[in-house]
Amino acid sequence: MKRRFALALSLLAGAAWAQAVDLNQGGPIEVTARDGMEWRQNEQVVIARGAARAVRGGVTIDADLLMARYRPRGGAPAEARPPSEGPGGASEIWRLEAEGTVVITTATDRAEGDRAIYDMDQAVMVLTGRNLRLTSPDNVLTARDSVEYWPQRRMAVARGDAVVVTKDDRRVRADVLVAYFKEAPTEGSAAQRPVAARPGAEASPGSSSNLEKVEAYGRVEIRTPEEVVRGDSGVYTPPNGLARLLGNVTIVRGDNTLTGCEAIVNMDTGISRLVACPNERVRGIIVPGEGQGLPGPGAPMR
Repeated sequence: MKRRFALALSLLAGAAWAQAVDLNQGGPIEVTARDGMEWRQNEQVVIARGAARAVRGGVTIDADLLMARYRPRGGAPAEARPPSEGPGGASEIWRLEAEGTVVITTATDRAEGDRAIYDMDQAVMVLTGRNLRLTSPDNVLTARDSVEYWPQRRMAVARGDAVVVTKDDRRVRADVLVAYFKEAPTEGSAAQRPVAARPGAEASPGSSSNLEKVEAYGRVEIRTPEEVVRGDSGVYTPPNGLARLLGNVTIVRGDNTLTGCEAIVNMDTGISRLVACPNERVRGIIVPGEGQGLPGPGAPMR
């Protein structure tokens, strides 16, 4: 029989961001589990086992095991009142831990991993384990080692073979990726209302993405349909389709290779510009018959 237990420990209030995975908002957390729950008063933790689920507002956490850690709030000790007493009670949740096939969902976003920790004080969720993934309507962020999500900062940090793929199949890969998201417009705002296009104007493929900027560090690789660009670090801004790479930059198109100090890649036009390091030259290997479209060191961008 499925057991139900409502946690009404009051949470620290925080600003909401659309349907982001943000648990730092006031209100109770309802927890259900298939195999029962433990309330360890001395340890100040409630443990739910077997198909456990926690729901707070528009955020749902599913896992094999859930642990809600709480602490005293105000004068009375936490043991004096049960955690079901309500937002006005003497306790508050400060940390949620989920283990085993963790899936966190909102109306628009989805996070996956083997283990998740949500720290209410820092307002950050950390995912670890295999197949780490953070999905929004416009992009997918994956990583090997960890994914940190800071909803109130509208920022995610992916570590270890991190990859972000936009809905138009643009890919940025690096050892570490830091993704910044646009603030969601409020209902009825000017930003939410459609804007009439100018006659003959075409929207940029990245203009509707909620991804504002991606910073990449370590073994950066950006792929376009025509070429692969690599460097030590870089920044990609989807709204204008531009990526800038620095340090040991290489542009590969077919059998042709160019190397330099800095590259600016326009993913909308497919044109790249390579810049030489001070007192050096851009170097390249051009295969006869494969040189069409390769930019020179000062080639203009359209």
